[in-house]
Amino acid sequence: MEQTTEMPELVIVSGMSGAGRTEAMHVFEDLGYFCVDNLPPGLIGDLLRMPDFSASADGSRKIAVVCDSRGRGFFSSMSTVLKRLKESGISYKILFLDASDEKLISRYKSSRRRHPLCEDGASIATGLERERSLLRELKSSADFVIDTTNLLPAELRGKLKDLFAAGAMREGLSVSVYSFGFKHGAPVDADLVIDVRFLPNPFYDPEMRTMTGLDEKVRDYVLYNSNTEQFLKHWKALLDCVMPGYVAEGKQQLAIAVGCTGGQHRSVALAEVTGDYLRACGYRVSVAHRDLALAVRSDGELVNADPFADAGTV
Repeated sequence: MEQTTEMPELVIVSGMSGAGRTEAMHVFEDLGYFCVDNLPPGLIGDLLRMPDFSASADGSRKIAVVCDSRGRGFFSSMSTVLKRLKESGISYKILFLDASDEKLISRYKSSRRRHPLCEDGASIATGLERERSLLRELKSSADFVIDTTNLLPAELRGKLKDLFAAGAMREGLSVSVYSFGFKHGAPVDADLVIDVRFLPNPFYDPEMRTMTGLDEKVRDYVLYNSNTEQFLKHWKALLDCVMPGYVAEGKQQLAIAVGCTGGQHRSVALAEVTGDYLRACGYRVSVAHRDLALAVRSDGELVNADPFADAGTV
């Protein structure tokens, strides 16, 4: 196997059928891994050599593959494949999920699924015995063994994120902050909506009427008054309270909508401040202005033909 220029971060997921592999793959997908289920071990090298993995959007490559007893005869090559990966300098981790036979039998009975090693009509218990024998060597060499016997799905997700999020849980949450105008319709996709129509409105100043919250004069007018300063103090405190909870819950996308009357002045300025604050707290944030394209300057030109054209992600 040729050694690639940049080694991908590879996680090999295995374990007993019914021990939580599907749940684990959902977690890896949420963490930005490219996931492949039921991959014969001999194809891992081919997967890593694919040009599509030469780079990713953020410059890193993270791959998770499930190799388990469903591979039957193919699985016997696992030890050889692992040896080749090591010789090629490819770093990898093996995650093995296990559970007691009693719990696995209970899960199979409740799901009414057939164990993959029971096609000859053998009992579930016999299938589990065969599977444990097949996986014994791999389990002994695993970097992480998680017993899911007494774990709830949320607890398993938490354990996996603790192991593989590499301290970047906040970066895993994608936060979209956008301004809007209530007169153009309330948002339907926001998780948090804040109404700032109680703040002083620059619209009533003729000089600022055709400006937006992106203009310095409007921004200063909105931000530097006692009402806004008091509001921001409590708004940031609320964000400090709820954001860690969303992260702990495993939420991957969060939309925060900041609304004023027209979506041109107050909400625009405060959406920008909100985005800046969350970035400073370590979150991955994009800021957009839903209704800014509907604002018209004194020369009759639209402020922005595409309200999301200037949305930036950090």
